[in-house]
Amino acid sequence: MPITLASIKANLDSKVGKKMMVVAQAGRKKVTKRKGILHETYPSVFVVDLDQEENAFERVSYSYADLLTKTIKIEFDDDQQTAAS
Repeated sequence: MPITLASIKANLDSKVGKKMMVVAQAGRKKVTKRKGILHETYPSVFVVDLDQEENAFERVSYSYADLLTKTIKIEFDDDQQTAAS
């Protein structure tokens, strides 16, 4: 089954409030990693509240198209724990 923007949003809707890490391409051979909590999902974007100890700003938003085109990758903490078990 092909991945659609609606299926990405539905998947993220079930994970609101969970800790996550966003790995984003920031340019040529440069990658940024940000930890935070999935705050809310909207029709076109989702918002991540960032960990204030590691970042200078409070939140960041990404579009579902960023996930579809693999511009960003996300990992949830509960996914890593089940993978380690």
